[in-house]
Amino acid sequence: MSIVLSVLDLAPIAKGESVRSSIAASVALAQQAEASGYRRVWYAEHHNMPRIASSATSVLIAHVGAHTSTIRLGAGGVMLPNHAPLTIAEQFGTLEAMYPGRIDLGLGRAPGSDQNTMYALRRDPSSSDRFPEDVLELQGYLTGESRVPGVQAVPGRDSQVPLYILGSSMFGAHLAAQLGLPYAFASHFAPQALEAAVAAYRREFRPSAQLEAPYVVAGVNVIAADTTEEAHEHHVAMRRSMAVGLFGGGQDLSDVEADVLLRRGAGTHVDQMFTYAAIGTADQVGPYLRAFADRVGADELITAHQAPTTEARLRSVELAAEAMATARV
Repeated sequence: MSIVLSVLDLAPIAKGESVRSSIAASVALAQQAEASGYRRVWYAEHHNMPRIASSATSVLIAHVGAHTSTIRLGAGGVMLPNHAPLTIAEQFGTLEAMYPGRIDLGLGRAPGSDQNTMYALRRDPSSSDRFPEDVLELQGYLTGESRVPGVQAVPGRDSQVPLYILGSSMFGAHLAAQLGLPYAFASHFAPQALEAAVAAYRREFRPSAQLEAPYVVAGVNVIAADTTEEAHEHHVAMRRSMAVGLFGGGQDLSDVEADVLLRRGAGTHVDQMFTYAAIGTADQVGPYLRAFADRVGADELITAHQAPTTEARLRSVELAAEAMATARV
């Protein structure tokens, strides 16, 4: 079975680098993914995270779109409870008008932030309870069948931007199945419910105007390098980086201090996030990815390339594509 390969770009701000250099790296990554035959690149909405530059997702998509030609671009995802559905319909309708046939819209219901940031976003703590209704309202704007009398998304009306439901729990699986939408599981950082959620989604799926049969996208970490030793060095570096990013309180910690965090409990959390990770050379990464896709019944893999430098991430993207073209399990 042919497996579609895509990229989740977390737009990392590497130690000693700037937001500007991170955005330039995202452009280079999308260009490499396009050249290597990936289907799409997605960007995730995060807020108040010192090492992630993808908070203004639609703006980043617009910039990358201007520097690429064919690859699909989208949100993986927009945290819809942070926004009015009409605003998102207008933003992504604008993107679709700029880059016809290249825009996706993945939707999540998590805050993408902490409690104080939720306040700063003026988010109602109960807004996630309205997520299913907000998805339908947004869908109405994009299909030209508004659920709000007298209100249309301009741009956005009848743009038919495809929606994806993102999730890391059973909630998203049930909702995606009920609405007949593709389902993307965040197994690159929250792997626990992956197989149960995918099984429920496929079992409960109802065909819709957008989708006739269930379609599963599964996230997986990738660290591909020219040698096994180099790949494992990158893994060590990324464990430190993730520990500092998640538990370092915004501080710029040394490798020694990061290792202390890992030993004091951060390592358990970080290693859980790496439950599904293809690490090694192309000969090692390719079979892992194919086996992972077969195991969970994924139609598409969205790969999060975890490497400490832009050059290493670009090489990982290139090697993983080559590996999937030749791998045999």
